[in-house]
Amino acid sequence: MPTSVHLNPPGVRPDPDALLQQMQQDEARARRGRLKIFFGASAGVGKTWAMLAAARALQGSGVPMVVGLVETHGRQDTERMAEGLPRLPLKAVSHRGKTLQEFDIDAALAFAAGQEKPLVLLDELAHSNAPGSRHPKRWQDVQELLDAGVDVWSTMNVQHLESLNDIVSGITGIRVWETVPDRLFDEADEVVVVDLPPDELLGRLKAGKVYVPEQAERAASGFFRKGNLLALRELALRRTADRVDGEVLAYRRRAAVSPVWPNREALLACIGDGHSGEKVVRSCARLASQLDVPWHAVHIESPASERFSPQREARTERSLKLAEQLGAHVSVQPGANAAQALVRYAREHNLSRLVMGRHERRWPWQVALSDRIATMADDLDVLQVSLPSGGRQAGPETARAAQAPNDGLVHNGGRVWAWHGHAAAVAACAVTALASTPLLQVLELSNIVMLFLLTVVGVALKYGRGPAVVAAFVGVGLFDFFFVPPRFSFAVSDFQYLITFTVMLAVALTIGQLTAVLKVQAEAATRREHRVRSLYDMSRDLSSALMAEQVAEVGQRFLTAEFGAKGALLVADDAGNLHAMAGGTAQTDMAVAQWAFSKSAVAGRGTDTLAASPCLVLPLRAPMRTRGVLVVEPPPDAAWGTPQQRLLETCASLLAISLERIHYIEVAQASTVQIESERLRNSLLSAISHDLRTPLAGLVGLADTLELTRPEPSPQQRDIAQAMRQSALRMGALVNNLLDMARLEAGAVQLNRQWQPLEEVVGSALVTCQTSLQGRAVNVTLADDLPLLHLDAVLIERVLVNLLENAVKYTPMDSAIDLHARSHSGVVVLTLDDHGPGLPAGREEAIFEKFERGARESALPGVGLGLAICRAIVQAHGGCIRGETRDGGGARFTVVLPMGQPPLDDGTQTHVNSTLERPEPRHE
Repeated sequence: MPTSVHLNPPGVRPDPDALLQQMQQDEARARRGRLKIFFGASAGVGKTWAMLAAARALQGSGVPMVVGLVETHGRQDTERMAEGLPRLPLKAVSHRGKTLQEFDIDAALAFAAGQEKPLVLLDELAHSNAPGSRHPKRWQDVQELLDAGVDVWSTMNVQHLESLNDIVSGITGIRVWETVPDRLFDEADEVVVVDLPPDELLGRLKAGKVYVPEQAERAASGFFRKGNLLALRELALRRTADRVDGEVLAYRRRAAVSPVWPNREALLACIGDGHSGEKVVRSCARLASQLDVPWHAVHIESPASERFSPQREARTERSLKLAEQLGAHVSVQPGANAAQALVRYAREHNLSRLVMGRHERRWPWQVALSDRIATMADDLDVLQVSLPSGGRQAGPETARAAQAPNDGLVHNGGRVWAWHGHAAAVAACAVTALASTPLLQVLELSNIVMLFLLTVVGVALKYGRGPAVVAAFVGVGLFDFFFVPPRFSFAVSDFQYLITFTVMLAVALTIGQLTAVLKVQAEAATRREHRVRSLYDMSRDLSSALMAEQVAEVGQRFLTAEFGAKGALLVADDAGNLHAMAGGTAQTDMAVAQWAFSKSAVAGRGTDTLAASPCLVLPLRAPMRTRGVLVVEPPPDAAWGTPQQRLLETCASLLAISLERIHYIEVAQASTVQIESERLRNSLLSAISHDLRTPLAGLVGLADTLELTRPEPSPQQRDIAQAMRQSALRMGALVNNLLDMARLEAGAVQLNRQWQPLEEVVGSALVTCQTSLQGRAVNVTLADDLPLLHLDAVLIERVLVNLLENAVKYTPMDSAIDLHARSHSGVVVLTLDDHGPGLPAGREEAIFEKFERGARESALPGVGLGLAICRAIVQAHGGCIRGETRDGGGARFTVVLPMGQPPLDDGTQTHVNSTLERPEPRHE
């Protein structure tokens, strides 16, 4: 027989707020486009091919679709699969002299305008766009398309997920810098896993179906090791399973499905108020570790919890912290009925097994919590943990509680009974009896019963449930003694009065119980509303704070208003040293504060670390790093429970987030100032350099005229003219460097790339430097198998000239310079070695910065631009340059340039003149 699914069993109602929120989310999702991600463990599993195949299958259905961008990486089968699909033109973006082809989001939006549910195919979701694009990341382009109602299909690998980036780096040893937020992956409407066994993937790699042969060889020995692929495959499948689990929970909420679906094993540790909490937590943690399943730990905060002793609250808090340390998802849920609250939480999170302690029943008629849960939810398994006798263990805390002097409050099972409340209940009933005696001739006995019930209600409102119970029994006794015949006796003449007493007592107890519960709930709601209002006011004040001092002032004001405590805010600098903000009133122990900051853990009063300190120190943990610590000095008589501790932790979190926001505002402002200063400096240098070129050329001409003057000048005059000419030439070279650097940084340099033999470029650079070499020997060794390189010969010549002149400047006169070039794994490696003192230790990278010079060249000419220009030109060619000190002494500069596949000579190549001038030979 088919079985029906009860969406809402009796007694279980869906949360109206949750349903309203879900409806709003569904409406927003209906207006947005749908995102479909083809997800794989690594490159080469066939994500792009699968996306294109699905698009071809959909092509005939009338869906308006277009290919925004597809990266084929030279794979013939992928290119054939893309044939026949409409494509958008790519957008050309110039960057560092290179023209990059990027996705044109404006063209995609124009295509989608007026279309019904258009579809855009956009490969490589994690791709970083070229500088100058509308968004720095492609996934941000996707978000804009989705907001415009455009459906998007895209691809990504597991290593590009932000949360798994460091894990993948630890497995493969390769850090991937292009990442996608997990939020986008989790909110995708559909994720298609494209999986391929590692052996088949390695076979595709060897066959050249993933990378070109040279790249494939390097990939096989690095990223594409079989162990790496197995681990990445497991990560991809697990992450997809987590996402599917989230989809199951979302569906259950939308459909209001109550029964737990055991599609995935999960545990729930039920933490009570007694001594059993820590044992339940440890037992559940061991079981979760054995089963390798996630687990939650929940504590139900009932209205009676507000009256629990601080010791009992501290035990509960320790159990929750222990669960969090052991890896549980910890939650505190409000609820008057513990069984209903636990069942509701388990069903909301689809947790199939509950772990709780086995407690002895206080009264024979009481039903155990586990039995109530089993009766309410037969779809849940309840595991009970055996506890010591009575469910409690004697320990130091129990002994201290037993020895504590009585202060008028007696702790009975954690509930505080105030004796003055019981006395007031007896007195109220006595006053009611005395006031009603004269009215006996006027009122019926049923009306006098109402007066006693009214007294029970008043006592319950004023003093709570315990005194209300006393008032119920005393009221029945006084009613019998003073008003039921025979009067002034407990004897009863009519059996029907016994029924009256029973009903009166039952109604009084029920009314007293309900009134007391409502009173406690109202008080708890008032306290919660006050806490929420205080946090709202604090967050509002913090949102307008623009300096750390203002944040400290808001925090101090909150601590004084809510806790009557003194406080101090200590903020860390970049070196990790703490500095106190002005206005702090708490006594600060720097040793405790530094420990709490370095360990990012709570320390001081009331904790297990440095508990002798008079202050409580909370770390200010922000999303990116710990920003400092909050020092709180409570009043001497303060006894803070769990609600107050949670409020303090929330306060610390708000302060930390505000400090991090202010930090990044300062970083953004500093970056803006730096960018603007750099722009102004480049503009100034460019303007000055242009103005200097004409007079410098005139000086060179005048010097040449003086040397050629007839009659011939004297030797002294000739030396002066030559010195003037050489100084003008050096100044001209400096001006050219300044202009070139300004153009390179402004992105105004267009590469005139041609297929050139490296031998010609090297030879031209040697001719240019013939005079400046001053007769030094340059030993050139070029490998015979060097291919043609796709480069700007003028710019690469400038690189070689700068390196040669740099070697001449810092080496002895009689030393030689060695220049070598060879091809290796798809690149050409060019090295220049000299026999000088080498590079300053620790500054191998700094010397490539602008206006950076070596430590030993203070007497030498130059401003430190030559190597900076070299790096800019090499990077514009897609290469890299580095410097190091050789083992045998001297400096070594290595230039790495990528090789390409020369095209067939069909005469269709275009020629663009380089915007940097060829360096003129130095005739000094």
